[in-house]
Amino acid sequence: MNISYSKYQERGKITELPKKTDSRQRMSINRYEEVLIALRRIIRATDLHSRQLSKTAGLTSPQLLVLQTLQRHEELTVGEIATKVSLSQATVTTIIDRLEKRNFVKRERGSTDKRKVYVYLTDDAHQALLDAPKPLQDSFVQQFQDLRDWEQSMILASLERVAYMMDAQHIDASPVLDLGQLDRHAPDA
Repeated sequence: MNISYSKYQERGKITELPKKTDSRQRMSINRYEEVLIALRRIIRATDLHSRQLSKTAGLTSPQLLVLQTLQRHEELTVGEIATKVSLSQATVTTIIDRLEKRNFVKRERGSTDKRKVYVYLTDDAHQALLDAPKPLQDSFVQQFQDLRDWEQSMILASLERVAYMMDAQHIDASPVLDLGQLDRHAPDA
């Protein structure tokens, strides 16, 4: 229902505008519907991938991201992991706690500086990483990097505008495609 507060307002009552819409309005309606459909497809693809990851590896995407980061760097503190995965230290601590309960990581004090606690992968984690599917963002990153610079800039600007339009510009997020809380349990965890 399209509502106007000007000449279509009668004695304090709000009435509908006439049903006439020009082709420009119809095109605009179709475009925003198409944008919403595209956003929904992105959300759905993320959800399906998260479910597959959870089913096959028993991990959430953020847990996999933390394990992969440790695999690449071998010895990191929780703070260093948090910086590398763009999550808060509290969130990473919770993820590490859950991974430690499943025997995927272990914590050890540093040999030279006893104040530092390092996180290491276990053999179980190495096996889980072999069995885990590729993160959804890996495919995206490869295809995005294949685009020309102007195309990358256009996509970034458009998505930043969409985030702003959804009042999401201040939400803290990491470069991992996943739904829900980042420190949640995997269903089998």
